[in-house]
Amino acid sequence: MVIVALTFILVLGIVLGAYFALVVRPESFERSKLLSRLGPKSAGVAKAVALERKAQRLSDVRAVQAMLSRAKGVSGPLDRLVTQSGLKITVGTLIMASVLLAVVGYGLVKWVTYYTALGLVAAPLFGAIPFLLVRYARTKRLDLFEEQFPESIELIARALRAGHAFPTGLQMVADEIPKPVGAEFKLVYDQQAFGMPISDALKGLADRVPILDARFFVTAVLTQRETGGNLSEVLDNLANVIRERFKVKRQVRVVTAHGRITGWILAALPPALGVILVFVSPEHMKTMVTDPLGVKMLVAGGTMQAIGTVIIRKLVNIRY
Repeated sequence: MVIVALTFILVLGIVLGAYFALVVRPESFERSKLLSRLGPKSAGVAKAVALERKAQRLSDVRAVQAMLSRAKGVSGPLDRLVTQSGLKITVGTLIMASVLLAVVGYGLVKWVTYYTALGLVAAPLFGAIPFLLVRYARTKRLDLFEEQFPESIELIARALRAGHAFPTGLQMVADEIPKPVGAEFKLVYDQQAFGMPISDALKGLADRVPILDARFFVTAVLTQRETGGNLSEVLDNLANVIRERFKVKRQVRVVTAHGRITGWILAALPPALGVILVFVSPEHMKTMVTDPLGVKMLVAGGTMQAIGTVIIRKLVNIRY
């Protein structure tokens, strides 16, 4: 077991070193070179260029950027996922991390079990880890956005009642509300300040934040700009509706807590039991991974485990 652990640490060090040399260092070099060309007096120009080209920046490495730009069917959804997660990474970084982890998973499983088939099965599972982490960060960020959103809408409504213009209300939210709401409204304010129509900036907000409340807000503002009306009153009512929906969401999570905990336990029990048996009875587990019938049983058990986890998740994921 000591040899296995040392080998794993060595392989992980090699992979992380390759990741730093091939991804992190080139991206940092390109960014530093761009900032040195712009100079300290070009902050405004740099900000405008960043706002304009944010959607096209898929990687700071030119070759990877060109390749991903041609593969819009793959890079488009990934770019949207990274943007919604709020992480300071690029699509190229995400893909490279996934490929490296897939190679590590394949090599590690094949080295332990001597089965190429199991290595091929483990490769996509290891490669999916970066995407799962980004999706988790996206979910947490959207949940926090949904929690902060009513306060930001009420702040805009108070600014309108005080006689300020709507862009001023956006700036107040950007300055006073923490991330992620403050960062998103700051982007909207900066976009319209640099010449983008306010309608396009708000539609961009609805695309970056795919929650129903943000779409309600954008629709209310755009409708008021076309037909007129008391926008502050509309925003106050919208904030109350969002708070009531948030209460319902919390109640649903309380009611489904037992089912979610049961699902987590059932999903974690077989892998945890397998890890324990590796240390308690290594000869028994060695037979499981070296015998052809044991390999088939592992594959069948893992498949049924995944299907059962998905079914439980669907049952406890109640739409509100």
